[in-house]
Amino acid sequence: MNSYQRLMRRLRGEPVDRPPNLDIIMNFAPHYIGETMKPYYLDYRVLVASNLAVQPVFSFDIVQAISDPYREAYDLGSEIEFPDDGMPMLMQPAILDYDDLNKLNFVAPENGKRMSDRLEAIRSFREQVGGQVPIMGWVEGALAEAADVRGINELMVDLVIEPAWVEELLEKCCEVEIAFARAQVAAGADIIGLGDAVASLVNVEHYQKYALPYEKRIFDAVHELGALTRLHICGRTAHITEYMVHSGADIIDIDWMVDFKHAAETIGDRAAVCGNFDPVTVMLQGTPDEVRAATHKCYQVGGARWLSAGGCEIPDGTPHENLYAQAEMLKEIGARQKV
Repeated sequence: MNSYQRLMRRLRGEPVDRPPNLDIIMNFAPHYIGETMKPYYLDYRVLVASNLAVQPVFSFDIVQAISDPYREAYDLGSEIEFPDDGMPMLMQPAILDYDDLNKLNFVAPENGKRMSDRLEAIRSFREQVGGQVPIMGWVEGALAEAADVRGINELMVDLVIEPAWVEELLEKCCEVEIAFARAQVAAGADIIGLGDAVASLVNVEHYQKYALPYEKRIFDAVHELGALTRLHICGRTAHITEYMVHSGADIIDIDWMVDFKHAAETIGDRAAVCGNFDPVTVMLQGTPDEVRAATHKCYQVGGARWLSAGGCEIPDGTPHENLYAQAEMLKEIGARQKV
């Protein structure tokens, strides 16, 4: 059973040889092949090579064209700095005052420097492992994208004092993300992940008004093309878990600080639950035995379609033996019982 078969069968609720591993891998990957981070962010060939290197070694069940949250924002005019071996930094958002909304540089994904680079990564994955390993593309949620082109602090104030303007911004961001998602599916993505970390910072009412409707519209567009969807909201989401289900996501990630059993029970069979051991204290700083125990604990409470992963990105510098321990535990689970 290859990774593609394993994940698709799992999502349909059919028996598999072991639970799939959907760890999010970003900065760990380029260093694994001896590259620095800057080319990983800016050259799809490095992203693809690093993913294809780590995927079979650590038994990951996806390859992923995810690197950072600023691809769309860069092409929309935000100023992003790329240190040689550090994470990208938002230096100046594209929107400094309200009138700038009408000046945003809207480009088709195929014409955006960084969005088109992700499309090239997906095409390369499709050529090399299509049908063998699921290919995951990525977009930002409209609320997260609004923060990337406006600034997170400014956006939080805008939600209170200029809500109508925020809705106009969200409409434009949603259009960008739908176009980008569609282009990635056309390029060969099997799954579109959606990152909406800002959604964990707002209350239930704001989530229902300013995040959820746009998540759903993006996912609806992806589903229309026959691809799958994965919702990833970093942080504390216990207050919005029930509403996250209404996005229509096929896979819902749960971060480590959320009670995983309660989240899985809340979601039930409406989506596959993914997570949720602590990627820092368990995977980065823990021992192989602690990783094994955490992986098994998640399996015990995650439900029939549970997918293994850290609550968020696997950190750069994670000991290889800890990733091996996760993979070994998943194989043991599969060998011991019908999963």
